[in-house]
Amino acid sequence: MTHELKIALAQINPTVGDIAGNLALLRSVRATAAKGGADLVLTTELGMSGYPPEDLVLKPAFQQACRSALDDLAKDTADGGPAMLVGAPWKEGDKLHNGLFLLSEGKIAASRFKYELPNYGVFDEKRVFQPGPLQGPVSFKGVRLGLPICEDIWFDNVTDCLAESGAEILLVPNGSPFEIDKMDVRMNIAVARQQETNLPMIYVNQVGGQDELVFDGGSFVLDRGQQIKCQMPMFREAIEITHWRRTNEGWSCDPATITPEAPLLATTYQAMMLGLKDYVNKNRFPGVLLGLSGGIDSALTAAVAVDALGAGKVRAVMMPSPYTSRESLEDAEACAKALGISYESISIEPAMKAYAQMLAPVFAGQNADTTEENIQSRARGLTLMALSNKFGHMLLTTGNKSEMSVGYATLYGDMCGGYSVLKDIYKMTVFELSRWRNANHPLDALGPKGAVMPERVITKPPSAELKPNQTDQDSLPPYDVLDGILECLVEREMTVDEIAAKGYDRATIVRVWRMLDLAEYKRRQAPPGVKISSRAFGRDRRYPITNGFKAKS
Repeated sequence: MTHELKIALAQINPTVGDIAGNLALLRSVRATAAKGGADLVLTTELGMSGYPPEDLVLKPAFQQACRSALDDLAKDTADGGPAMLVGAPWKEGDKLHNGLFLLSEGKIAASRFKYELPNYGVFDEKRVFQPGPLQGPVSFKGVRLGLPICEDIWFDNVTDCLAESGAEILLVPNGSPFEIDKMDVRMNIAVARQQETNLPMIYVNQVGGQDELVFDGGSFVLDRGQQIKCQMPMFREAIEITHWRRTNEGWSCDPATITPEAPLLATTYQAMMLGLKDYVNKNRFPGVLLGLSGGIDSALTAAVAVDALGAGKVRAVMMPSPYTSRESLEDAEACAKALGISYESISIEPAMKAYAQMLAPVFAGQNADTTEENIQSRARGLTLMALSNKFGHMLLTTGNKSEMSVGYATLYGDMCGGYSVLKDIYKMTVFELSRWRNANHPLDALGPKGAVMPERVITKPPSAELKPNQTDQDSLPPYDVLDGILECLVEREMTVDEIAAKGYDRATIVRVWRMLDLAEYKRRQAPPGVKISSRAFGRDRRYPITNGFKAKS
């Protein structure tokens, strides 16, 4: 009977669809674990295909490629090195499963299929997978291993079945994306399952960006009595070899590395960094481009870009108009200098004059209004897209969640771009993150230490500067009020009465609700961006554009 096991926790960053690259990554992980004397390597959910594969997994050629790669990796385990637990899609008859496979002694020694398929929020696994049956543990070196897959531990069906059928340790591969306070939610779920089964749990989570999702890692070992014996870092790949011993009470893990969880603003900033970094690098863009206006949103976006990619991959452009203030010109240049990025100024005044002349005959007799303001924004968007097309840099949009919620953005203007770093960040949090970044140097950041934006960028009243003496508050409620109401409407789906009971003005609530609904058609055309909150626009919150349900005053 085996009395000791070394189990490696492999917190990896696979790429959806890059089967050859993921196979190489898994082989590299196994080689590292072998050097540490591991008996078994637990990897993340669908590590061979990348997660989530969405409808790509429905392609028969993709399914076969994953299966062939899994067979190749299984053959590697004939060398006497560590066995592996690897996730991959698997076609069984007419059913496609989210599977986990024990690769040992040169073959696929056992398989288990995900039972609980999530179908809410960003997840729609029931669209592509069929659930597997409830099954007992698999045997490895005489140890009975329970293998629930991610969502399988969010309910008690699978873990209860495993405990009742003799499992001794729960090993859980995960593809759990980041959102605020998600780590606490995961830990509470794990504690509940540990209490119910009295079994120790190894929880290994994916890390890395995939389109709008960011996976934050944070893998852990939860021993009997809810003791945390290992806590891996967030937002970076890592391998931890844990030492397990059989005791009179069952299997127990020796104390291993405990990485403290970072504060909320730090984890939010790191999620933004990693989401952008992987989106750019996995899609092979040479770098990014953005309009640097002298305002706080573009300054924070530029800082995240430099921290994620390095100054050499970030290009900033100031595009002044006759309404651009001297302060904005100074602040944009100061931001670029502090970050060490390429910076140039291209005036849009010639474009404004050209459009004014071109449209003069059809606009005759009409007063100037937001049309002329939007022409300025679209002239900037056209300029930036021309630079993006010419030099290959992906254009970043700089709008925040507050603005996108109420439509305070111009289609085909400041909404132009391929990715939005602040898409799920409310304006008040933009202020907090900017102050935090000026005072802190993020983990793994490639940007400079110290302040990266002038204090005036943070303290001056926000303005689009599309007409004289304009501020955002001319068109919107104060941002602290706006953000509070939006959080109630977007994240919590509260009624007008419930929000009013929190002290907000009823007329303002109704106004914000209506702006939120009217802007849906704009958001449907917005670029992807990093999911941070519990309910981000896009994959999370899916509202109809044509919507006759209105807020009642």
